[in-house]
Amino acid sequence: MIPLVALIRKDIILFLHDKRALILTLLMPILLAAFFGYLTGGSGKQEASKIELGVVQQDQHLISQKILAGLKNDKSLLIKELSLEQAQEQVRKGKIAVALVLPAGFGEAAGAAFFNAHGKPDLPIYYDPSQSTMLAMVKGILTQHVMQSVSAEMFSGKSGMATLDQSIAQLESKAEQGAESAADSATASTDKQELKTFLTSLKKFQQHQQDQNAQTAQTTQNQSEAAKPAGLSMPFNTKDEALSAKTGVANGYNGYAHSFAGMTVQFILFLAIDAGISVLLSRKLGIWNRQLAAPIGMNTIIVARGLSCALIALLVSCVICAVAMLVFQVQILGSVLGLMGVAVCFSLMTASFGLLIAAFGKTPEAARGIAIFATLIMVMLGGAWMPSFFFPQWLQDLTIFIPTRWAVDGFDAMTWRGLGIHAAIAPMAALLGFTSLFGALALWRFGRDQTAR
Repeated sequence: MIPLVALIRKDIILFLHDKRALILTLLMPILLAAFFGYLTGGSGKQEASKIELGVVQQDQHLISQKILAGLKNDKSLLIKELSLEQAQEQVRKGKIAVALVLPAGFGEAAGAAFFNAHGKPDLPIYYDPSQSTMLAMVKGILTQHVMQSVSAEMFSGKSGMATLDQSIAQLESKAEQGAESAADSATASTDKQELKTFLTSLKKFQQHQQDQNAQTAQTTQNQSEAAKPAGLSMPFNTKDEALSAKTGVANGYNGYAHSFAGMTVQFILFLAIDAGISVLLSRKLGIWNRQLAAPIGMNTIIVARGLSCALIALLVSCVICAVAMLVFQVQILGSVLGLMGVAVCFSLMTASFGLLIAAFGKTPEAARGIAIFATLIMVMLGGAWMPSFFFPQWLQDLTIFIPTRWAVDGFDAMTWRGLGIHAAIAPMAALLGFTSLFGALALWRFGRDQTAR
């Protein structure tokens, strides 16, 4: 036991003695976590960023003007009026994600197509292929404003009256064409008469609406207070409410909580890489053989290195957590005991991962490159960089075999999700399972190499 404690104490003293490495180990995850946390909403107090949309206004029709006005008033959009060449150039260079063109004649054609499925005008949209999600959001918002503007004008606007007069005149003057059978002719005549009746009734409704608006304007003597045609609009309002296990306890979602969890996982795994590489360097320099020459067993040396790495990882986790709570207002809404359990289990998994690198690494240089690549893949798939729902479903299912996924889920559950200690059991069990697997493989490989010598 005394040699084991001495070896652990030696590793911790060496870690604390290297001031530059110590500062980088603690400072880098805090800075990156703060940056990513700010990008994902911070403490939840700042407003959501707007979608920058370029608009090329080539049509001066009243409907097109109303569409543009509606887009400008939308709280989700930031409108930039551009020429066609400017819009295309800015999308190509990635300065804006989406640009919309309201082509000449669009308003009139859209109004005419409102009661007719044929002759629908095209609405050109240019978008950055790397920002395809923006395109879907813009198209959804655009649909609302186009439908509201077109329907408002068609049901109670002057353009709608003119379109209706034109449609009724066409029905009255249109002669029957082609050689139709008597039954077909009778059916066509009935359909035209029904359509004419509908359009005539709609015209009367429009005239009634305009008369009411005029009376309201005269009464109030303020045109801005007159009843304005609203047109078709969404028949509901969404009531957004962010949910966590303790909604109402926190003052909103704190984006720093998830980012600190992700960066803690990433940089502690980097500690494991350094621990594994240090073992390879010790073997390369002969320090490993000198330790084995002393009255210390190989298993004692391996376990000591693993425990020292786990203790350092736990220390770093505690420091980063303290900074997150004191500086960035991250709250532990779940179980403190569960958070400590996840941190301890992840630290043990980290130590066993470092031993695995040392056991299977051939040279320090080659092992470092492979280990960094493997760590970055695990961190990405674990959801530390981006939410896992961006992945294909098969890849989401695959992440249950990635230890970082369990660590990030465990930290999230105990902090901003506010779940109880029961939610920490599965991540802790999974992390301990990976610890046992990596540790067993490392001990087996070390023992095999020792026997070979």
